[in-house]
Amino acid sequence: MIAINGRFLTQGLTGVQRYAREMTRALDALVATGAAPPMRLIAPPGAEGLEAFPNLAPSLTGTRGGQLWEQLDLPRAAGGDFLLNLGNTAPVAQGRNQAVVIHDAGVFDTPESYSWKFRNWYRGLQRMLVFRGARILSVSEFSAGRIAAHLGLDAARIGVTLEGGEHILREAADAAILERHGLTPRGHALVIGTGAAHKNLAALHHAIGALGERGLTLAVAGAQDAAVFRQAGAPPAPNLRPLGRVSDAELRALYESALCLVFPSRYEGFGLPPVEAMWCGCPVIASRAGAVPEVCGEAALWFDPALPESLGEAVALLADDAGQRGALAEAGRARVQQFSWEQAAQRLLGFLPR
Repeated sequence: MIAINGRFLTQGLTGVQRYAREMTRALDALVATGAAPPMRLIAPPGAEGLEAFPNLAPSLTGTRGGQLWEQLDLPRAAGGDFLLNLGNTAPVAQGRNQAVVIHDAGVFDTPESYSWKFRNWYRGLQRMLVFRGARILSVSEFSAGRIAAHLGLDAARIGVTLEGGEHILREAADAAILERHGLTPRGHALVIGTGAAHKNLAALHHAIGALGERGLTLAVAGAQDAAVFRQAGAPPAPNLRPLGRVSDAELRALYESALCLVFPSRYEGFGLPPVEAMWCGCPVIASRAGAVPEVCGEAALWFDPALPESLGEAVALLADDAGQRGALAEAGRARVQQFSWEQAAQRLLGFLPR
């Protein structure tokens, strides 16, 4: 039997946890139809949402939490079962009887985005997992190549699962967020991100300027500090709307009403927001960096992260050309048909013992 590491059910929802939740949901559905072998979900005390996985016999086990639970309690609970770890980390003691999905090589490639304790722990743990023979998986060919380079592996032996994005359509759009923040349909561009260095949000002052010249707004979901988006010493832009954290229903409304999604990140292991946006018919402007070109193909309007002014030019082009916006939206809808969680789960199963 395959056991799934359910530590993600005690963690906040970021891209990694989104992947783990949606992949587990998709595996649960495949088990229900007999398209996947029997599996069970093992979670630490305090885990929430186990009822979403009725076909995985979910259970709570152990007395610890966090890394101690994962390293000490989880391997005992897994016993002789093959262990599937979906969130970058795994118990060293499980040795080669497990697979771990490492989402990117950011702790090596963009160390400035992490504390020294975090990056040293991740680097050491991942090297130890490789040494112990764990099966390594990832979410894009780009990430597989970077992980292989840093961990001394053959990239061809790292299984690539990809991701999905149709979860954003699960809930009806909550348009109340638009009125609450003074946003109008096609009157704003959307950004999703945090202040982490590799997200490159400081480059957005060029987009803010291009939008402001046209009476348009930049709405920023997921970030609290407006200072991240402007040049040092500059006053706050009047057309900037920091939204903070938003629900999936609110995010869907933002995607569906936005002029476009602006995705300036200079390093991504996959790039989930552009895929979500494309599922909602929202045109995408993105930095040609990391795994994003692999994911978006020709369905995005690209800018050069080394030339931040090119972001302003791209925003101006899309704001002024409704035909271009429509063409990108259609290209995006076609592109994301290959990025569903069911397809990703089926790919994942191909890398696991049957």
